[in-house]
Amino acid sequence: MPQRCAHFLVGLTSLLLVGWGGAAPPVLSLPIQCPPGADCPIQNYVDHDTGPGWRDHACGTLSYDGHTGTDFRVADLVAMNAGVNVVAAAAGTVIATRDGEPDVSVRQRGRPALAGKDAGNSVRIGHPDGWETQYSHLKRGSVTVRPGQSVSAGAVLGQVGLSGNTEFPHVDFTVRHQGKTIDPFAPGAPSHACGTVPLTNPPPTLWDPALAKALNYRSSGLLTAGFAPEPAHRDKADAGAYADIRLTPASPAIVFWLSMFGLQRGDIVEMRLSNPDGQILAHSRTVAEGNKAVWFALLGKRRTAAWPTGQYSGRVLLRRGEQVVFDEARTITLH
Repeated sequence: MPQRCAHFLVGLTSLLLVGWGGAAPPVLSLPIQCPPGADCPIQNYVDHDTGPGWRDHACGTLSYDGHTGTDFRVADLVAMNAGVNVVAAAAGTVIATRDGEPDVSVRQRGRPALAGKDAGNSVRIGHPDGWETQYSHLKRGSVTVRPGQSVSAGAVLGQVGLSGNTEFPHVDFTVRHQGKTIDPFAPGAPSHACGTVPLTNPPPTLWDPALAKALNYRSSGLLTAGFAPEPAHRDKADAGAYADIRLTPASPAIVFWLSMFGLQRGDIVEMRLSNPDGQILAHSRTVAEGNKAVWFALLGKRRTAAWPTGQYSGRVLLRRGEQVVFDEARTITLH
């Protein structure tokens, strides 16, 4: 696991009085109606590096240069199209909204076509004492509020989408105070080297304390995984092309594929594909040469004779040093 950042171990009361002139910040609830663990993981956090690199509040790599929000994502377009609500994290008044931008990855649309609308469809809410929250990359046609409208915490604002400057469906949740970006996970974090002071207690955050377990930091995780009768492609997997796939004894191949977030340089990823008898049909071992926000991989075997019926298994193990970050399997049954 990455080292945790060194935070001054100050109490929440001191943090409020010194950092924000005695004005209490809002207590934040989840901005998405989806568990933030396996179903809707946090892929990127606020960038705490003041130079050209990046690091998140836990001194990990889940960010990118200059990122000012927290990205709660859904696994793929299937989940996005099913509809995942984005909600107000605190009571306030809607300041501005935008809707009508298409749900198209910037990889296909291109930056010039955004015409400055990098946030895509979005909602901005004002809270007392100069606090603001913003919810970006919402689904086209889903925005349900209007400027000047008062909203309570938990009020539906729209749905997770793929609009604006993004390559994956998510809501970018941004917090500001008097125009300055604030990381809700580390609102009083100083800018100094990671790991210089051991962190014995969790630093104060802006989140409701009841969310502490749900928002526990995960440096890496499996997003989606499945099977295909052909060499799987990331775009097709993201679009759900393999979601309800059926394999038969006559399928030209059996391919196990996966998409994960938070791959770090030096990580070891092992994949295995096994037949109903437990025999390994294919195996791979990859050592990551660099950090990857999202990493797509596949492993398979072409048919040389009719596939035996029964349950086939795909397994992936991510190892970081001596630690197993995750070890998960998926199965499919051939009839």
